[in-house]
Amino acid sequence: MIVLSVGMPRAGSGWHYNLVHDLMKTTGCVDAREIREKYGLHNILTEVNCNIGVLSARRLGRVAIPALMGKTFVIKAHAGPSSTSRFLQSLGLLQITYIYRDPRDAMLSAYDYGQRALQKGRPNAFSHLTDFQKSLGFIMEYVRIWEKWTKEKNVLIAKYEDLLTDYDNETTRLAGFLKLNGSSPEIQKVIESYRPGAAEGQQGLHFYKGRIGRFRESYSAEQQAVLKEKLGPYLAKMGYET
Repeated sequence: MIVLSVGMPRAGSGWHYNLVHDLMKTTGCVDAREIREKYGLHNILTEVNCNIGVLSARRLGRVAIPALMGKTFVIKAHAGPSSTSRFLQSLGLLQITYIYRDPRDAMLSAYDYGQRALQKGRPNAFSHLTDFQKSLGFIMEYVRIWEKWTKEKNVLIAKYEDLLTDYDNETTRLAGFLKLNGSSPEIQKVIESYRPGAAEGQQGLHFYKGRIGRFRESYSAEQQAVLKEKLGPYLAKMGYET
């Protein structure tokens, strides 16, 4: 089986992926990096966090081969659902978790992260977000992906903010979804290692400036009015105040 950890960019998706990955490893499932190496999936899964990119038939088909051979492993994505992901899920070959964040904080984080990389002379996937409008267009795409995932069946939907403020209940829910014994010492050890306080400040786990509501002090009143107009219909459904 493949466990697919999907997330909105800059929404704790790296944190969530690694938490899911290490929880599953306690059951003896294979490290996804070993799957990447052994099955020659270098052009399908990224080196960091084994991100599959789009959930196309070609990509999922290649990754499904080790699953069909009895391997269980965890991979990551930011993409929306597809007919192939639904098909593999219906066969029991794919189990999916999804994490999202207040899109206003996520777009600010993406912009900041891209600009920091530019200043260091090492542009990344967010460095093209050079202004407010580009950042808004970027996050709107992922808000629409959020909407698609919420309409899928048998997907565990998690909020970044809930993991920060109600970690125990959220990890209990996650362990239950993954059919793990949440009270076992091995599971508890992993859960504690990813507790927000324990991982504070670790870049890559999305605690770097990962405060709730930071957009309110970073965007102007005019920009916040635009955000309210564009995102308003979604924010209420997502559980956020405008």
